[in-house]
Amino acid sequence: MHTSPAMQACIDDCLRCYRICLDMASSHCLELGGEHAKPAHIQLMLACSEVCRSAAHLMLLGTPHHRHLCAECAEICEDCARDCERVGQMEDCVKACRACAESCRKMAG
Repeated sequence: MHTSPAMQACIDDCLRCYRICLDMASSHCLELGGEHAKPAHIQLMLACSEVCRSAAHLMLLGTPHHRHLCAECAEICEDCARDCERVGQMEDCVKACRACAESCRKMAG
């Protein structure tokens, strides 16, 4: 199966966002406590992580259904980026979420 450069970039962005959100939610945020450890913030980060993993998985499978999930992934990534920016000290997560959202919007179109 041939993956276009744009799709491969999106897969890479999704997997990077998956890893960063999961890692930061399970360590950084819990260690910092306060706003970082509130259930709504952790739930959003875990949802973002999972939708990124799932979007990458569908693209790797080569199914056209990835378009629907990529659209949702872009929306969740934007929400996660905004919330991570709000709580602060999460620049890596904000950057990964925004890059993934941009790539996923291209794949959804």
